[in-house]
Amino acid sequence: MTNLETQQLLNIARSSAKRGGELAAKMRADGISIASTKSNRLDIVTQADTAVESLIRRDLAAARPDDGFLGEEGEPTRGTSGISWIVDPIDGTVNYLFGSPYYAVSIAATTREPDGRRRTLAGCVFAPELNAEYTATADQPAVLNGRELRVDDQVTLADALVATGFGYDHSKRDRVVAAMARLAPRIRDFRLNGAASLEICAVADGRLNACFLWDLPVWDYAAAALIATRAGAHVQGGKDSPRTPLLLAAPPLLADAITPHLIHR
Repeated sequence: MTNLETQQLLNIARSSAKRGGELAAKMRADGISIASTKSNRLDIVTQADTAVESLIRRDLAAARPDDGFLGEEGEPTRGTSGISWIVDPIDGTVNYLFGSPYYAVSIAATTREPDGRRRTLAGCVFAPELNAEYTATADQPAVLNGRELRVDDQVTLADALVATGFGYDHSKRDRVVAAMARLAPRIRDFRLNGAASLEICAVADGRLNACFLWDLPVWDYAAAALIATRAGAHVQGGKDSPRTPLLLAAPPLLADAITPHLIHR
């Protein structure tokens, strides 16, 4: 795809993410409730999740009717153009429900490589109550509110501020605790903020130096991983990866230093 084509995809993502974020913020101000739960009582769906995803689906279908769509809440749609949109209407739903501003709308335009791996062409992560819009395309830099982003590629393990988080499967939380225990004596500190897309974007922004998370579905990271990569981070894995369910985002040297401490012993 040309630079112009990826920019057009990004423009669509930005417009729809802004509309979705504005709707999410309005619905929370008006009062929202839990519509249902999925895997367990922590894996919740609010009325806003479904409303925001429906709005974004309509926007994207109007702009590009031949594209596919994969969202967290609704049924996927197979397209004919070779482009599929990956959408998380509200990443950080528990934060959203509890009144934290740390949530975001994530939209990515993706395609499949000949080997079957997914490639993100354009992505936007918009946090309406933080007034933060992260964007990137496959051939343009990562940007936050118009400011180009670049990771600190000289940060050491001892100085690193690292984020992680717990998935909804309680039986797998011990591996996060174990990894934290191995890393805690070796790094500056941990942060657990509860919104994967924003944590990955924070690596691009330099407010975090690394982020590791297990079993993320692709809508949590498709846009953010591109943004971090275009800011110079090494991003590996994810649930959509054929190699590992672990996602790690960090500057390359720091990723090499952290990886051994994430391996099960």
